[in-house]
Amino acid sequence: MANNLILEKLEGVKQRFIEVGELLTNQEVLSDMDRFISLNKEYKGLQPIIEAYERYKLTLSNIASTKELLSVEKDEEMREMAKAELESLNGQIPEMEEEIKMLLIPTDPEDEKNAVVEIRAGTGGDEASIFAGDLFRMYSKFFEQKGWKAEINRYSEGTAGGYKEIVLSVKGEGVYGIMKYESGVHRVQRVPQTETQGRIHTSAASVVVLPEADEFDVTIRNEDIRKDTYCSSGPGGQSVNTTYSAIRLTHIPTGIVVTCQDEKSQIKNYEKALAELRTRLYNLEYQKYLDEVSHKRKTMVSTGDRSAKIRTYNYPQGRMTDHRINLTMYNLPSILDGNIQEVIDKLQMAENAERLKESDI
Repeated sequence: MANNLILEKLEGVKQRFIEVGELLTNQEVLSDMDRFISLNKEYKGLQPIIEAYERYKLTLSNIASTKELLSVEKDEEMREMAKAELESLNGQIPEMEEEIKMLLIPTDPEDEKNAVVEIRAGTGGDEASIFAGDLFRMYSKFFEQKGWKAEINRYSEGTAGGYKEIVLSVKGEGVYGIMKYESGVHRVQRVPQTETQGRIHTSAASVVVLPEADEFDVTIRNEDIRKDTYCSSGPGGQSVNTTYSAIRLTHIPTGIVVTCQDEKSQIKNYEKALAELRTRLYNLEYQKYLDEVSHKRKTMVSTGDRSAKIRTYNYPQGRMTDHRINLTMYNLPSILDGNIQEVIDKLQMAENAERLKESDI
């Protein structure tokens, strides 16, 4: 891309950056919390582009001054030094332009949000529940590596171990933007613990990752919610089955039902259930966006079509295959131990390449 076209786009971004910065000090904006939060998020998102712009402009300026020096300098030693400097500066430009192109691609505004992660056993009976438990363990270790905080909202244990269903809230920096690639059907191929003849079975579990709605994203009227309380079940000590701490919220207009029983306090369960309900209502609209992009990007098929088979974990071969980008890795034990960042990095690279093709940059 020609330098002047990049500079033209970057100058437009800089003007918007200055404009947003001024708006954030405007008294009218400061009194409108929704608008202030939106503009503050935009301002932070523009900062990396502006920083790259300043580095790019400085490098172009240094190239121009070095060329000017070469045009007038007579000393051969100085000319050789200038030529070496010019070669080094010119070599930096392509990498800078690639970085800027990626930064100029509009990001999904949901990427910075926290996430609600659901893991459900699919086909395969008890083995599917056990596999759902393996996925939960894999993600839990990944969350620890990232320094994220995960809280279980509710779960239903499998009869032979693992989970029929487990739903958790994950909080941290850019959780949804990373975890969204995990949405879809995960298959496992292995000899089940209950198999007596050593035959390999295929079972499945589904993972759904939703961007957690902020309080300002969705307004829920009290009259639209029916609240029920009941006794919690499972681990939890003396309060289990003795106090009505578990919460069930039904959103009457949509019929969405959310439950939470993880906390001993009814108030805390209510707060967590309300946050999940807000997220599910928010995702009714967000799903429309996902449907639009899913047919364009194979890496997004997982979130656009949550029934798509995205990954296979083959135990006998020690293999993990991600079907969206035809990625195969033979380090299954490490992946199941939470080391999935490399897989996500490759999915992000593939998606960025596709998004770059779609853009006019």
